[in-house]
Amino acid sequence: MDIAIITGASSGIGEHILRKIVTERGAYGSLPFEQIWIIARSEEKLQALKSELDPKRIRPFALDLTDPDALRALSEALQIETPNVGLLVNCAGVGYSGATESMEPAQFRNTVMLNCSALSEMVSICLPYMIPTGDRCPYAMGPRILNIASSAGFMPQPGFAAYAASKAFVISFSRALHAELRMHNISSTTVCPGPVATDFISHGNGADASFRGIKKFFVVRPERLADKSVAAARKGRAILVYGISQKIFHVASKILPTALLLFFAQRLSSDKPQRPSVASPEATLSTVPSSTVPDSVSAGTPTSDAAQNIIDTTSKSSPKRRNAKVSSADPTDVRPFATPSASTLQSTDQERVTAESGRVMPDHTSKSPSSNSPTPSENTSDPASLILSRYPGKGA
Repeated sequence: MDIAIITGASSGIGEHILRKIVTERGAYGSLPFEQIWIIARSEEKLQALKSELDPKRIRPFALDLTDPDALRALSEALQIETPNVGLLVNCAGVGYSGATESMEPAQFRNTVMLNCSALSEMVSICLPYMIPTGDRCPYAMGPRILNIASSAGFMPQPGFAAYAASKAFVISFSRALHAELRMHNISSTTVCPGPVATDFISHGNGADASFRGIKKFFVVRPERLADKSVAAARKGRAILVYGISQKIFHVASKILPTALLLFFAQRLSSDKPQRPSVASPEATLSTVPSSTVPDSVSAGTPTSDAAQNIIDTTSKSSPKRRNAKVSSADPTDVRPFATPSASTLQSTDQERVTAESGRVMPDHTSKSPSSNSPTPSENTSDPASLILSRYPGKGA
């Protein structure tokens, strides 16, 4: 059974690629794919597309590709069906605009998980069902991988930093994949469009979000991009930079310094990042009634139990944190740090070097160390103690 797999098929570029593939016909009107597996989070949209386009061939999978269990379920479905994957289209993606300091950690995680991790894992999952087909057919008829990247990956994008970085990963990964899989008659086509007239930008930035600044003059239609993308994949092209403006941008990113491009990009953009008003911890605490603030918080830096455990552990085990001041909930619980004297450092041949005279004195192992002179093991880790005792320094 020959199948095609499309991620992000419920809307945008993925939907238009699906519409293009459904209408394709091979030699003598034959269908190139017996089934088309479409993947997205919205089961309602997938079922609507199935009913509209081809109820017999389209097989929907309502999966969130940022969830490892979803990828595992898809892998198990392939193991059960054991199909020949003739086309893999990675369209699923997300992007958040705004200054880095104003974004939530979950937004960075979603960007990397969906744009980078899910895409590369989809390739890894599907390759075992593509390579055998490619090995027994010519390159012109081999399986195809179509990865939707972006011209944003050509250079850093202030105000769109994580998204641009994730698409730079897609470009590099996909082009390397194209070179690797050539021996199996499989091509990996990287599509790099500019702004596209879809609801992509509104998914992560609100319903009223839109392309602004100079970008709004280069928005392209998704149906035209879908047609060109499928045609480029059929030809086995390594990369498709869609649109004259994006081709110029691509060449400019190759020959001009990045700093110069960033200078002009920020001047031409109307989305200049603004510094968000973030309340300081002290201001936050001052707004909370004193009766609701625990004593441990008012006495020092506010931390959670898990964070405090990490601080306590690292302050005891890490040499770099040994001399750091650690806030205590109890103001009286302040113990001075005892600095080891040079006479307490032991050499590996069981001799002690005095700092005053530099003479080598035999070590009396029977004498117990003074309570005021801690051993190196009390203040250093074992490897550090061994190095310090073996190489006491020039002043010893």
